[in-house]
Amino acid sequence: MVRLSRLLRLGFVALLITGLSSLPWARLAEVAPADAAVEANLRRHIGYLASNELAGRLPGTPGAEKAAQYITAQFQRAGLRPLGDRGYRQAFSFVAAVRLGRRNHLTATVATSRLTAVPDTDFRPLGFTANGSAEGDLVFAGYGISAAKDAQYDDYANLDVKDRIVLTLPYSPAGSNPHTKFGPFLSLRYKATTARNNGAAGLLVIAEDDDFGRSQIARLRYDDAFGDAGFPCAVVSRAWAAKLLGVPVADLEKTIAASGQPASKSLAGVRARLQTEVVKERQTGYNLLGWLEGSDPVLSQEVVVIGAHYDHLGLGGPNSLAPREGDVHPGADDNASGTAGLMELAKALGNQTARPKRSLLFIAFSAEEKGLIGSAYFVDHPTTRGKRIVAMINMDMIGRLRENRLTIQGVGTSSVWRSLLTETNQRHALTLSLGESGFGPSDHASFYKRNIPVLFFLTGSHPDYHRPSDTADKINYAGERQVLSFVSDVLRATANLPMPPDFIAPQASDPAERARGGFRVSLGTIPDYAAEIAGVKLSGVREGSPAATAGLQAGDIIVGLAGRDIKSVYDYTYVLQELEPDKEVEVVVERNGRRLTFKLTPMRR
Repeated sequence: MVRLSRLLRLGFVALLITGLSSLPWARLAEVAPADAAVEANLRRHIGYLASNELAGRLPGTPGAEKAAQYITAQFQRAGLRPLGDRGYRQAFSFVAAVRLGRRNHLTATVATSRLTAVPDTDFRPLGFTANGSAEGDLVFAGYGISAAKDAQYDDYANLDVKDRIVLTLPYSPAGSNPHTKFGPFLSLRYKATTARNNGAAGLLVIAEDDDFGRSQIARLRYDDAFGDAGFPCAVVSRAWAAKLLGVPVADLEKTIAASGQPASKSLAGVRARLQTEVVKERQTGYNLLGWLEGSDPVLSQEVVVIGAHYDHLGLGGPNSLAPREGDVHPGADDNASGTAGLMELAKALGNQTARPKRSLLFIAFSAEEKGLIGSAYFVDHPTTRGKRIVAMINMDMIGRLRENRLTIQGVGTSSVWRSLLTETNQRHALTLSLGESGFGPSDHASFYKRNIPVLFFLTGSHPDYHRPSDTADKINYAGERQVLSFVSDVLRATANLPMPPDFIAPQASDPAERARGGFRVSLGTIPDYAAEIAGVKLSGVREGSPAATAGLQAGDIIVGLAGRDIKSVYDYTYVLQELEPDKEVEVVVERNGRRLTFKLTPMRR
């Protein structure tokens, strides 16, 4: 829905307040069953979803399948109708992992000697490598950092790497500590993008551990981003790197640490040939959809979605904050708590005689942790059969209520939310922490990008986030019951509004910029992180932003920015770090099979 004028919004708020005052609040109290029964159900749901039997509910695994069967059974008991393409299920495909292909080779000539590296022993391709080959003279580029402005350090200063293969150390002169000036430049994606932008033909990163088998950066893993690096990339063992460098790797690390200056250099007489191949393995994930028909013949054609994601990290992986992989990540709060809440709301509302006027669609999303893939698929392939989604309410990490404080994001996505929440809280007396933005790292963002008002309920982060210690015994069950009582009232009030919530277009800076921080500029783009394309697909552009002024549109795929190739959202954010406000740059997009170039002037944040 298009954004209403300020005058119309003020009139709509007045209508909302009038409507709220006449709602049957006595009926709302009936939505919440006895406190003890709700808490017992929450303990049972979360205890099962966060059990070792489900092994962290990684999408595409037996644990995720067991979770799906459990949730489906609860939807059935609640009397919800199936609304997927396979009963309650909506299937979608996603990249779950990468594995070694057959063509992985690394050779080098050092003076007159020829060296051949053994895959998995001396080297291993990076998970985001481009499949292909590169050959050229070898250049040592220190830590592969080019940050003269932000960190007063540049390994590429006065170093010609064009058409050469770059060899770099892992991390930074300050090690792997993310809290130094080198924090934004630690990642392997950054090193690859920087080497490619400087014209390199390929990249070799030296392992951080003397035992290649124990190296974390050498582990072949998929980082949940579709775009590859644009050229061949691999990790090489420290022993093999020493043969190329002519000195132990530790000696170079000590030299740079002592001087605080780069030690980059061409390696005379050293030439390498690298060939990489990784194979993406796809799995099928399932959103689970249960439908509750509205009671009003007219308003039932409008839909309020209530959602929570049921997937988690399995045994760890790139999104885990645990020091090692292999331990079950139960995900009790993230997001067995939200999923349990979804099932309890379905039971409570599904068993009520007086149904809400609008229809309700309960969705348990999968692959949220992999980049909102499940919710992005749903908004692109809705199963509502012509009925219009007018609002989305999301619950993610609602199990750790502390000091009676509940956080609600998305309040600025509709002019009705603040009054509705304030009125509802008169019966609950929670301490509300309200945020305006409709963006954020959970499934509501997929709906907001499609111009749908959203609310996002959470009780906040904690030290167990994305760790094996996020267990069911740490859930505040009485607190979650309070949260669900509040959400239930908000859900029914939304479904009974005389008019659907109006939509307020995004006014904040780019989601990608906020997520990484440290940006000087805003472009006003809204990236689609779930798009499986090379480049950055736009879900939309912010009204009045530099991107909108330049002529960019939803559906455009950014493939170039400020003279740099854009292969992935990582490339995009790294270029954004370098842009200056009020300094015009060119942006290249693909639109309907055509490549178009626009001039864009970033604005100061």
